[in-house]
Amino acid sequence: MIDNWIEYASTEIELPAAVWVWPILGYIPNNSVATNKAKADIRKSLEFLNKTLLTRTFLVGERISLADIVVAVSLLRLYERVLDAPFRKPFGNLNRWFLTCINQPEFKAVLGDVKLSEKMEVAPEGAAPSGAEGKKEEKKPKKEEKKPAPKKKEAEPEEEEENYDDEPKNKKPNPLDSLPPSKLNLEEWKRVYSNEPTRPNALAWWWDHYDPEGYSIWFGDYKYNHECEKLFMTANLLGGFIQRLDKVRKYAFGSLMIFGDEPKLEVYCVFVFRGKELPAEFLLVDDVEHYEWKQANPNDAGQRALIEDYFAWDGALGGRKFNQGKIFK
Repeated sequence: MIDNWIEYASTEIELPAAVWVWPILGYIPNNSVATNKAKADIRKSLEFLNKTLLTRTFLVGERISLADIVVAVSLLRLYERVLDAPFRKPFGNLNRWFLTCINQPEFKAVLGDVKLSEKMEVAPEGAAPSGAEGKKEEKKPKKEEKKPAPKKKEAEPEEEEENYDDEPKNKKPNPLDSLPPSKLNLEEWKRVYSNEPTRPNALAWWWDHYDPEGYSIWFGDYKYNHECEKLFMTANLLGGFIQRLDKVRKYAFGSLMIFGDEPKLEVYCVFVFRGKELPAEFLLVDDVEHYEWKQANPNDAGQRALIEDYFAWDGALGGRKFNQGKIFK
């Protein structure tokens, strides 16, 4: 469990935290699009941590462990720079745990007195334009150097043929791109899900825009739940599955969840796909055959409620105890 929390800090907190805070510190140019996405990702992580700490004093066991140290330190810059009082107000359990950690003598000996953010800092003005200018200056010499390129073509004819021959022959249009237009814009849904409270805002948006003619929803039940005994291994199972789904990202959204406690864990998921069938790119992923797939019927009240619970990570959840989850978007 400690290993799992260390991985969680590395993948779910540190990366978006860097995207949000580093421009403020002047380490990287400001990019408002990336910053807004990072804010949404951080909010999701804080929501998850806040739920986890509802019934726990510390992340693992009854005393501070390496899990608390790593996660607290990964949140440190956020609390100091951008998590001002209005932003952190909804996360009372998380705030209580964070303050408990940083006020321990062992924490103070290294970090000193930590002052929480009073006002959300923003990146200095002009950071983005200077970055853009730098890119423009780099492109100029490249364009000028392309003029003598024809001479290289004669010297290396085989390389040119290899580079340009294969792609056009093998590249075929995806049938999903040829489907009739739909009122559901999947990218817009992902933004709404990331930035709005799931209940009721995001779910209300979802049902207002859901298009059963252009999209389908599928439940996935892991076939080998009897083998899921260790939490960190089960979490890695989901992480690996998501990493191998890049080719279908444009056409899909998914919520993958772990239920129960060690040593009896269970994995279930729900996916939304463009079209009425499981996409070909999805079926090529090795992990897919390890799940039983069943198309959901949103007109059925029970299945509709389960879809909402799986999106929100709360509610009845089919009578299962939620442990943690991952979102594919």
